[in-house]
Amino acid sequence: MSEDKVHTSRLDILDLMDNFIAKILEIRRILLGVSISGFILAPFAIGLSIFLITHQHFFIVLEREYDFGVALSILLGVIIAISVGWMITGFRQYTTLKSWNKKYNEYKQQKDDIDKKIASQYGLDSD
Repeated sequence: MSEDKVHTSRLDILDLMDNFIAKILEIRRILLGVSISGFILAPFAIGLSIFLITHQHFFIVLEREYDFGVALSILLGVIIAISVGWMITGFRQYTTLKSWNKKYNEYKQQKDDIDKKIASQYGLDSD
């Protein structure tokens, strides 16, 4: 393989990796929105469910409308369980994204430093 082909394929791989990382950054914004919704909507759903369960008329509904009361109790329990899971997942996702972002910024800084060092060493113009 000639030296030009090796250099070209290496640049293609680096460009491909940079494009891949750029796409992940776009997806990261969406995942951050999902994570934040877990912080906002899940506690709201839990609070509303707890309010309904502790409301004085809730037990009256359970006594009068047995089938509806059972279904409502199960539904509120499921909402609380899913919301707790959503909050935990949102928190874990947020910490993972924060860690990844820190590592990506370190990578980007090191890449820029290496590019500047190579450009200055060989007298190349920075593009």
